[in-house]
Amino acid sequence: MTDTSLEARVLAFVGDPNYRPVKPRVIAERLDLSQEQRFELKKLIKRLIKEQKLAYGPNHLLLTAQAAAQQSLDQVGIFRRNQAGFGFVRPLGTKPTDGQEFDIYIGAHNAADASTGDTVRVRLSRALGGPRDRREGTIVEVIERDTHEFVGTYFESGGVGFVQVDGTLFSQAISVGDPGAKNARPDDKVVFEMVRFPSHVHDGEGVITEVLGPRGTPGVDTLSIIREFALPEEFAEDALEEARLEAEHFDEKIAGQRVDLTGETVITIDPIDARDFDDAISLERIEKNHWRLGVHIADVSHFVRPQTALDREAHNRATSTYLPDRVLPMLPEVISNSLASLQPDRVRYTKTAFLEFTPEGIRVGVELCSAAIRSKRRFTYEEVDEYLADPAGWKSKLKPEVHALLGRMHELAMILRQRRMRRGAIELTMPEVKIDLDKEGRVAGAHRVINTVSHQIIEEFMLAANEAVAEQLFGADLLFLRRVHSAPDPRKLKALTEFVTGLGIVVESLESRFELQKLLERVVGRPEEQAVNYAVLRSFQRAVYSPAVDGHYALASDCYCHFTSPIRRYPDLTIHRLIDSLLTHRKPTNDLAELLVQGEHCSERERRAEAAERELTKVKLLSYLAERPGLELDAVVTSVLEFGMFAQGIELPAEGLIHVSSLADDYYKYDRTAHTLSGFRSGNSYRLGDRIRVAVVRADVERRELDFRVVGRTPGRGAGAQPRGGKKPGQGTRTGARKQVSGGKLPPKKSKSKAQRKKRRK
Repeated sequence: MTDTSLEARVLAFVGDPNYRPVKPRVIAERLDLSQEQRFELKKLIKRLIKEQKLAYGPNHLLLTAQAAAQQSLDQVGIFRRNQAGFGFVRPLGTKPTDGQEFDIYIGAHNAADASTGDTVRVRLSRALGGPRDRREGTIVEVIERDTHEFVGTYFESGGVGFVQVDGTLFSQAISVGDPGAKNARPDDKVVFEMVRFPSHVHDGEGVITEVLGPRGTPGVDTLSIIREFALPEEFAEDALEEARLEAEHFDEKIAGQRVDLTGETVITIDPIDARDFDDAISLERIEKNHWRLGVHIADVSHFVRPQTALDREAHNRATSTYLPDRVLPMLPEVISNSLASLQPDRVRYTKTAFLEFTPEGIRVGVELCSAAIRSKRRFTYEEVDEYLADPAGWKSKLKPEVHALLGRMHELAMILRQRRMRRGAIELTMPEVKIDLDKEGRVAGAHRVINTVSHQIIEEFMLAANEAVAEQLFGADLLFLRRVHSAPDPRKLKALTEFVTGLGIVVESLESRFELQKLLERVVGRPEEQAVNYAVLRSFQRAVYSPAVDGHYALASDCYCHFTSPIRRYPDLTIHRLIDSLLTHRKPTNDLAELLVQGEHCSERERRAEAAERELTKVKLLSYLAERPGLELDAVVTSVLEFGMFAQGIELPAEGLIHVSSLADDYYKYDRTAHTLSGFRSGNSYRLGDRIRVAVVRADVERRELDFRVVGRTPGRGAGAQPRGGKKPGQGTRTGARKQVSGGKLPPKKSKSKAQRKKRRK
C-alpha cells in the first residue's frame, strides 16, 4: 500500500459523518493494518497534523482539523449541577481519573434547564488561564436527557401538589398539579415524570406516574432506589416464555460435540446459602507431574441465543444488580438457578477450559471445549476452611477422590498466587463491611467480609481461566470485550509519591508496580497502612469493558477478559459465544464499532448497578442513624477536601461529612497534595486513612446527607490492621470488582447469598 492510498483511507475514515473520535491504534485495528503499515501510520498522522488536516482532541483522540477547531469552541459532555444552581461539564472522552482542570464551569444563569447527568453542548467563553484559571461556558443545547423520571416525597402547599426530589438534585420542589393526583397523600414516596425541567427563569413541572407508599414503610426505600436508577424488575413475558420452553426441552442428554465429563471428579465451592452455581473445578496430576486444571463454567450460551427475547433482556440489564435486600438478576431464575446452575448430582452443560501447568505453576497448554459435568459435591467456603485446618479429620466425611482433590486444589492455587504476586499484581488491604437487615429490611447490624484461603483458591482458578481464554481469543485474531484496567495516570502517581513521602516513607518512583508492591508491604500493620491503601486506590483508574488491546494493570496481565460468570455478566456471555465460534470453526462478526458501543453499555450498566447498591445502603444506614443522634462510631477518614473531610464508620459503614467549621480546636488549612487538613497548633492534623472517633450530628434520609463531628482520636493501628489478602481494584472475578479483606475484628456471620458475594464498581 502506498503512502498516498493509506492517507486517503485514514482521511476517509476520520472524515466519515458517523466517525466517533478514537485513538490512532483503534484506527489501525479498524483498517486492519499490518505491523509495517501501523508503523507508517504513526509517521503519516504526524505529517497530517503538521499539514493541519488532522488534529488531536482531548485524551489523544484523533479528529479532522475542522472538527478540532469547532471543538475548541463547543464541547460535548456530562453536566453536574450544584445545589446552588451552577455546575460543571466533564467533556466526553475524559477519563474518570482526570483532574478537575478538564471540567467546564457553568454559571447558574448559563445552565439553561440542564439537569445532572444530561449530555449537553457547551460554548466556551473562557479557556484555561483566566482570572480563576478555569474554563467557563454556556450550555447551548441539551443533547440527551439522562432521565425524565424522578423519585421524591409528596407534599401539598397552597392547594397545589409538590414533590421534593430525593437527594440534592433539585433544590426547589417540583409542582405536580392538583392535590391528590394518583391518590397520593402527603409523605408518600412517588415517581413522577418531569414535563418541564426547572431553570433560573422558570420552575419545574411534573406529573405523578406512580405512588410507591408512605415514607418509612418497609420496602418503600428499595422501590424508590429501583425507580430512581431505572433498574429493571420483571422480565418481559416473551423472555419468560422462552425460558419455560428451554426448561421443557432440556433433558440432560449429552449430544453433538459436547464432551462427556460426567465421570470426572468435579466440585463446586460457594457461600452457604447460594442458589446458583456457575463455576466448578476439577484437578488432576498428569504425565511429567504436570497439573491439569479444569474450570467448568455454566454454559449459558446454550440457553440464551443471540437475537432472542432472552438475549434482549440479558443485554439490556448487562449485569445482575445486588441490592442489600434483594437481587435483580440478569436472567430469569429458571435459567440462572436451575437449567444453567451447576447443581450437584445433575448433568449440567459447561464451557470448560482445561489448563495445563508445570509443577512450578507455569501454564503450558490450554484446551477449550463444550462439555457436560456432574458435580460430585457442593462445598461451602466454611467447609473448605475447616478441611484446610484439619485435612485428616475430614477423611471420614469425604470420598477419597474428593478429599484428595481439595488438597491438590489448595496446593496449586497457592503456587499460582505466589507467581501472580511475583509478576507484580497489586493487592490493597481495604476493610469491607456489609450491613445486616431484619425481616422488614431495616438495619440490624453489620459484619466484616472475610476473605479466607477457600476464597483465594477459587479466585486464583478463575483468574487463570479468564487470562487463558483471553489469550486464546487474541491468538485467533478475534476482537472481544476485554476487562481493561489501565495503568494509573503518571500525574496521579506523582501526587501519590508526594503524599507517601509526606508520611515519612521513602520510596522510589511509584510508576513501577513493584515499588507499589513494596510500599503496600512496608505499611502492613503500621498506623499509615489505611492512609496509604486509600491513597493508592484513589490513584487507580476504574476497570471497564472494551475491545481495546489494553491489559489489566492491577492483575499485571497483558490480556484479560471475563469468562467465568455468564449467569450474572453479559460480557462473559459474549466470550462464551466466541468460544463456540472457535470450536465450530465459524467466523464470528468482528465489528470494532459495535464492540466499542457494547463495552460502553456494559460498563455503564455495571456503574449503575453499583451506584444503586451504594445508594440503597446509604438510605438504610441513614434511616438507622436518624433515630440515633449522638451515636459514637470508630471511623476512618476516606476523603479530605477544602471544606472538610468525609469519614466512614468501621463497624457500621456509614459515610458522613465533618465540616471544617466543626473542628473548633484549631484553624485548619487544606493541603491538596498531602490530602490533609493541618492546624496551626503543633500536631493538629487530619489525613486520608486516619482513625478517628465520631458522633452522629444529623442524618437526613431525603437529602441523603450525614453529618459527623469528631469526638476523639482512635489510638493504635490503622483500620486495615488485619492480615493481608485483599482484592485488586477492578478485578471483577468470581467475588466481584471490590476491595477485599482477609481478616478483621468482627467474627463472620451468616454468609450473604452467592449473588451478594459475587457482585462486580473500577
